[in-house]
Amino acid sequence: MLKSYYNLNAIEAGLDEVGRGCLAGPVVAAAVILPRDYRHSFLNDSKQLSKLQRQELEREIIRESLSWAVAEVDNSEIDKINILKASFLAMHRAVDKLRMKPEHLLVDGNRFTPYPMIPHTCIIKGDAHYLSIAAASVLAKNYRDELMSRLSSQFPHYGWEHNVGYPTIHHRKAIGLHGPCSYHRMTFKLLKEDLQSAEEAETQDLGFL
Repeated sequence: MLKSYYNLNAIEAGLDEVGRGCLAGPVVAAAVILPRDYRHSFLNDSKQLSKLQRQELEREIIRESLSWAVAEVDNSEIDKINILKASFLAMHRAVDKLRMKPEHLLVDGNRFTPYPMIPHTCIIKGDAHYLSIAAASVLAKNYRDELMSRLSSQFPHYGWEHNVGYPTIHHRKAIGLHGPCSYHRMTFKLLKEDLQSAEEAETQDLGFL
């Protein structure tokens, strides 16, 4: 069972993001403040849960949490500032939207841009260790999956209802055949040829070392 808190003496918000490795769509983050005595038998990293489990958990998280919020940074912003900064920005925006101000942030990952006036702790694979981070991962993933499914009706070629924007073989082939759309991240390597070119350039660079 995951831990209920990291800092017993503070109002603690768990933060997580979803969609960093996608070729299209926003990066989405969530922030969740759970009661200190909150327990759950199967709440875990959202990637380890079925869609039905995530939907059930979302209803409970919204009902039981002291405060929660979801925020996004769209693909055009990602292209301007890069995906790492965009991930941190999405987390900051989620914290901005919380009705209750947290006193400590528990962040999934090994890096974070400090949020003004609120201390934070980074936890590698935090969504598999702390309930608040796992809850944030569930809300962020459900939000983003639903968004990409809706967008797939406008752009059916890419199969977003299945791959939610990740670089699957089908997704890359569709980009090669139909070209990118307004939701694609143009600073990402969208085609297989782009990946090969990058690998060749890296090999050439290594030859000069």
